[in-house]
Amino acid sequence: MKNLVRTLALSALLAAPVLAQAPPGLTESERRSGAQAHPQILQQFGGAMSGPVADYVRGVGQKIAVQSGGGARATDYTVTLLNSNVNNAFAIPGGYVYITRQLLALMNDEAELAFVMGHEVAHVAARHGQKRQNRAALSNVLAGVAGVLTGSDLIGRGAGVVAGLTTLGYSRDQERQADSLGVRYLVNAGYDPDAATDSLAALGAQTALEARLKGQGGAEPSKWLSTHPPSGERVARMRSEAQAIRTSSRTLNRDAFLNAIDGMIYDDDPAEGVVVGNGFRHGGLALALDAPRGFAIANSPQAVTGSGPGNLKFDLRAADARAADLNSIAGARWQQLGVSAQPMRATRINGVEALEGSIRAGSQAGPVEATLTVYRWSPQLALTLVSIAPQGQLAGVAPVAASVRRLGPQDIASIRSRRIQVVRVGANDTLQSLANRMAYDDDKMARFLTLNQLEASARLKAGDRVKLVTLR
Repeated sequence: MKNLVRTLALSALLAAPVLAQAPPGLTESERRSGAQAHPQILQQFGGAMSGPVADYVRGVGQKIAVQSGGGARATDYTVTLLNSNVNNAFAIPGGYVYITRQLLALMNDEAELAFVMGHEVAHVAARHGQKRQNRAALSNVLAGVAGVLTGSDLIGRGAGVVAGLTTLGYSRDQERQADSLGVRYLVNAGYDPDAATDSLAALGAQTALEARLKGQGGAEPSKWLSTHPPSGERVARMRSEAQAIRTSSRTLNRDAFLNAIDGMIYDDDPAEGVVVGNGFRHGGLALALDAPRGFAIANSPQAVTGSGPGNLKFDLRAADARAADLNSIAGARWQQLGVSAQPMRATRINGVEALEGSIRAGSQAGPVEATLTVYRWSPQLALTLVSIAPQGQLAGVAPVAASVRRLGPQDIASIRSRRIQVVRVGANDTLQSLANRMAYDDDKMARFLTLNQLEASARLKAGDRVKLVTLR
């Protein structure tokens, strides 16, 4: 749950931002809609990163933006590196372009980053966002890309958990056009056009790996939200377009890119909570939660969510307790879930004051049971935990509520972060020896190969630079 304390001051994030100079051809309405959505996006995606790596990304994005034509200037585009652990990049009207640090880490040189930026700039330059808004307001578009805890009526009406890959829902034709324009911008800026193919291949490999790790058989999830063409198709098409371009532009700037991302946080930001195996730890809140074996846990700006075998689900999020008692907080949470307030029972869980209540309801998938647990975590903060399961199976997720507890000083001190570490291949290094250094308990080799866009048959040379994910 990314920075739960931040939930006590969300109003500050919604203050009207200073409007950036609009790219040529964009209307005042587009500028204002983008400026209005910008703070909401920062809220949903963990905020904007700052420092050298953010400056580097901004520079590459603005270098590409000037290639979009129409007299576009670098400062016409607001390029933001998001502190998010999902692989994503997107753009909204008004010249706002975003990339997450997780996707940035997946790239292997500056040219690949430039293509991703070019693709998103193309959405703005081609007015794809405005065309999308002609069919729905931007607020509705943002709501439409939000993931939910489950497909059931009980949760689906009220959850709003941002998850996975998020875009504005462009059509496949618009995505293909953005790919083609991105290649054109890439070449005009002096980069190697083959980087377009490489970046798409990297994304396809990563999404397939993530799906396999989550037990989805390696299938590409939802064909990138059912809007992006499948990665295989995109790679083949972009390879053909890149080969057709006659250019001497072959700049990669690999070393500059690797230098920029070396040391960057990967996966969860420990200051905002981390997923550790089947558990979640938040040092700032001294909070621990554990899930049964087989659960996949995700940490988003809105909640910590989990999904287990047999459609078992849970959702942990924060609530402002300064002006409300636990019963009021419980009633509001039931309302968010789309049901009337249910009777709550006072209890204590691991020494923490709490309320518990349950309900049975129908859903698209059949009858379900849900339990709401509300914890008084501090005078200012409450936690709400929703556990849901098919009828008769709630016991499979019940241990989550019982696991919520306070961390001691030693446990807090032991929380570490995963970071990108760029290393040089030693004379005696092998793929296996390097993969063994990855800070994971499973699939070390697959993670290493995917992160570095390497084949299992690759031969490394001493002195080559590769990326690792290590604990610090």
